[in-house]
Amino acid sequence: MNTVPNQSADVAGNDASQVDAVIARAAAAQARFERNATQERYDMAVLAAAWALMEPERNRLLSELAVETTGLGKVADKLIKNQRKILGTLRDIQGKKTTGILSESAATGITEIARPIGVIGAVIPSTNPAATPTNNVVNALKCGNAIVLSPSPAGTPVCEKLIEFMHAEFDKIGLDHDLVQMVPLPSSKVKTQRLMEVADLIIVTGSQDNVRRAYSSGTPAIGVGAGNATVIIDETADLAAAAMKIATSKTFDNATSCSSENVLIVVESVKQAFLAELHKVGGRVLDLASADTLKAQLFQNGKLNRHMIAKDIGPFLDAAGVSVAEADGAKFVVLESDGIGADHPESGEKLSLAVALYTATDFNDASRQARDILNYQGAGHSIGLHSADDSRALELGLSMPTCRVIVNQAHAIATGGAFNNGLPFSLSMGCGSWGGNSIDSNLNYTHFMNIARVVRPIDPVEPTTESIFQTYWQEAGK
Repeated sequence: MNTVPNQSADVAGNDASQVDAVIARAAAAQARFERNATQERYDMAVLAAAWALMEPERNRLLSELAVETTGLGKVADKLIKNQRKILGTLRDIQGKKTTGILSESAATGITEIARPIGVIGAVIPSTNPAATPTNNVVNALKCGNAIVLSPSPAGTPVCEKLIEFMHAEFDKIGLDHDLVQMVPLPSSKVKTQRLMEVADLIIVTGSQDNVRRAYSSGTPAIGVGAGNATVIIDETADLAAAAMKIATSKTFDNATSCSSENVLIVVESVKQAFLAELHKVGGRVLDLASADTLKAQLFQNGKLNRHMIAKDIGPFLDAAGVSVAEADGAKFVVLESDGIGADHPESGEKLSLAVALYTATDFNDASRQARDILNYQGAGHSIGLHSADDSRALELGLSMPTCRVIVNQAHAIATGGAFNNGLPFSLSMGCGSWGGNSIDSNLNYTHFMNIARVVRPIDPVEPTTESIFQTYWQEAGK
């Protein structure tokens, strides 16, 4: 008799029970945390968790471990990302009230009270194995929750070490270790699925398969959509500034960010001048044969070649089997294209030091191409514009299937919040209905709490039928 199915069921059941035990400990810790709640207590917990990553020696250790274990990105950039992303998040939440009475209104008779959600489950991508979990932990603790992390297999060592550092900081102020945990090792899809089913809220960043599973798990879920940042450079743009910002963004952490430029659309009248500026900052336009060779290597059987994802430019070009002019100064490559869709995978996300270039006759044509590209991949996430005409930014906001229009900025640095724009610092960007997401904003602390409302009677505010329909009757009659 074949006993494998029973063995598999036993293993799955054991995996699920291990997760259940972690959740039970987290729920008990959260109940104690909430029972003794003060804003000061929550805020101290936040600072403890943040310092676990931001302390310079630990930041370096975790950044080096991240590159070593995942093979993705650059240590120097991860150091910057870890420090600035968490510092920005701390700025955003500093002084914000997340427990007790938030507001009282005599006019409405409503008192709003902040309440924790409970136990948060967070699925973490390998691209940001330290910054993303810390951002989630900070937001969860700010609102009085416990949190259980489910890292990618490659990111597990980083998550383990990060939690070790957090617990060391917790010991300094008497916080329960069970407020921040991870699913038991070894990681598995069964354990991640069980976390999705038993947490009070699930947050998913990364794999779109995980996002879909979260939304179908029966648990309230916040999943974020895929990026395919598409950027228009029009005839009014400061071409040198645009090229520098694009190069800075495209090469940051070897394009691990979902906000890294994947497609550039340049108006034809400034194309050659723009390409000259790109060349100055390390962009190398491939000839047709080299572009075809690179695409064949980068896109294999519908998937990205893992030997080319988020690699330094040298290993990236070696894996592609192509060479570029003035290689010593090369930082990224440019693939010219005029096709969009599955037959032209360069029009989608590349997670590497390659960007596709499209040529438009004018701004309207650029907008049309951008819409087609986003509808193929990346709807809801973001679009960029380099232009001196602000009305065009508003036009994109009114017409594009996107939640963010990033104007004259380095896209990967701006989209997740920056010190020179007003977006909340985050590593998880909601894409609204266009991207199949439940939120259209940057994930932030407000998504980690419930608000209870005490509703009292007030003097009636009831309109007459005439006051509501008067303008309609004047136009259409009764």
